Amino acid sequence: MERLIENAMYASRWLLAPIYFGLSIALFALALKFFQEVFHILPNVFAMTEANLILVLLSLIDMALVGGLLVMVMLSGYENFVSQLNIREGTEKLSWLGKMDSSSLKMKVAASIVAISSIHLLKVFMDAKNVPESKLMWYVIIHLTFVGSAFAMGYLDKLTKYEKD
Repeated sequence: MERLIENAMYASRWLLAPIYFGLSIALFALALKFFQEVFHILPNVFAMTEANLILVLLSLIDMALVGGLLVMVMLSGYENFVSQLNIREGTEKLSWLGKMDSSSLKMKVAASIVAISSIHLLKVFMDAKNVPESKLMWYVIIHLTFVGSAFAMGYLDKLTKYEKD
C-alpha cells in the first residue's frame, strides 16, 4: 500500500506539465500583444512626443521582462519538478538550463519582479503630473516592498546555504 501511494504521488508531478505548457500559450499571447503595440506606434511615431514614446518603449521593455520570466519559470519549473528536458546534441541550449534549482529560480523571479516594478514605477514618475500624490506614495511603497522582499529572500537563502555548508 505504501509503495502504491508513493508511486502515485511521484507520478502526480506530471499534473504540472499542462500548467507549464499553459505558460507557453501565455507567452504566445504576450508576444501577440507586444507586436500589436509595436504596429500601433509605428505609424504614429513622428506624431508622438518624446515622453509618450518613452512610455510606450518602457511598456515594451516590461513585456520583454515578463516574457523572460515566463520562459524561466516554464523551463526551470518543468526541469525541477516534472522531468529533464531532452535537447538534441548540437541544438542551441540555454546556458542556465539544468543549473537552476528551485531556490535560484525563486531568486530570479524575485529579481524580475523588482525589475518589472522599477520600470512600472519609472512610467508612473514620467507621468507624475497626471497621478495624484497619494497614489505616487503607494506606488513607491509597493515597489519598496518588492525590493525588501527580494532582499530578505536572498538573505535568508544565503543563511540557509551557509548553514548547510
